[in-house]
This record gives sequence, structure tokens and C-alpha cells, in this order.
Amino acid sequence: MKTVLITGAYRGLGYEAARQLAQRGWQVILTARRKDHGSAAAGQLNNASFLELDITDDASVACAAGNVAKLDVLINSAGMIVDGDQDVLTVPPTVVTRTIETNALGPLRVSQAFVPHLLKSSAGRIVNVSSGAGQLGDMGTWAPAYSTSKTTLNAITCLLAAALQERGVAVNSVCPGWCRTEMGGSAAPRSVEEGADGIVWLAADAPQHKTGLFWRDRQVIPW
Repeated sequence: MKTVLITGAYRGLGYEAARQLAQRGWQVILTARRKDHGSAAAGQLNNASFLELDITDDASVACAAGNVAKLDVLINSAGMIVDGDQDVLTVPPTVVTRTIETNALGPLRVSQAFVPHLLKSSAGRIVNVSSGAGQLGDMGTWAPAYSTSKTTLNAITCLLAAALQERGVAVNSVCPGWCRTEMGGSAAPRSVEEGADGIVWLAADAPQHKTGLFWRDRQVIPW
């Protein structure tokens, strides 16, 4: 039985990925900052447990890593978009900093802490949930702090993939598309099931040698 840890998994894409992998018989570790929310989400699934984890806090991440005995796949799903993230000409740099701290440095911090576990797996994987908003070749004006954070996350994906390729751990970014989650809103064109499909595929089914790439709907897309 494979074990996956998913950050920010009490709702949205993280929870849906957890649900789909639990249905496959995987052991799923859901993490969140809020114990009440995370425990309730884990209680709705088979083969699932909850682990309290604040991805922006070094001590919390270290504690969580120390409480995991086995891990095959890490899915960095936790993310945020801040109110006021609208205009690059006026957005406060503090908003950019806060967003990068959660959306990019959080996944880096968690990946660094759990790499020792992943190296023990026969097919370790890291899946970073990114966004097309971070694509440099198609960047517009929408949500500059969020877009910058996802570009940074994609750079971290490339760096981790290069560092871990010879050690057998695959690292990829995935764009789930605009989905009907709490963040995406009810007007989004894609269901949460559709958005989670690519995440689950990278976690469970993609060829192990595919690493250092950006994916949408199981296809490689430009950075």
C-alpha cells in the first residue's frame, strides 16, 4: 500500500485528490493548519489520517516530518490568494511576500523536510499544484502576487527535479485549471473532479522517469 501526504487537503482540490487516492486503497495523510477541519475531512475517507501542519512554520513542518514513518508521494496542494491582489502597479509588496511564503516557500519547506522519507520509497514523487497563471509565456495582469508565487513554485519544481533525478524521485508541477472550489468560485468551468485528475495521475500513474515538467490534463505545457 502506497502512502501519500497532501497539504491543504481538508477541502477543494487537495481533498478531492485525497478522496480519489483513498478509493484506490492508498494510505492518505491529510494535513491542514486547522485541526478541526482536517480531522473532519479525514473522518470522511477510508484509509485516511490527519496530521496538523502549517507549511509556513519551520517547527510545524519539522514536527510533522518526525511523525511520518513512511511516504511514497508528497502533494503540495495548500495555496492561497489574498484580497487586494489585483493590480501590479498598486499591490503592496507585503501581499506578494505573504503569497510567495505560502504558495512557493511552503512547498519548498515541506519538500525539504520529507525528501528523506521519499528517498526510501521505490518510486518517490513530489507533485506541486501550480497554475497557468504562473506561465511566463502567457502572463497577463491577473492576480500579480498569486501569479508570481506560482512562477516561483515552478522554478522550485525544476530545481528539486534536477537535484533528485539521479536519486529516483520525480518532481513535477501541475495546473488543474480553473475549478469550482472555494478559491475558484462557482463560475469556474471545471469541476473539482476534473481538476484533481491530473494531480492524481502524476501521483499514481505517470511514468516515473517523467520529471521536471509542467502538466495540464496529462499533457506537458510550457513554463
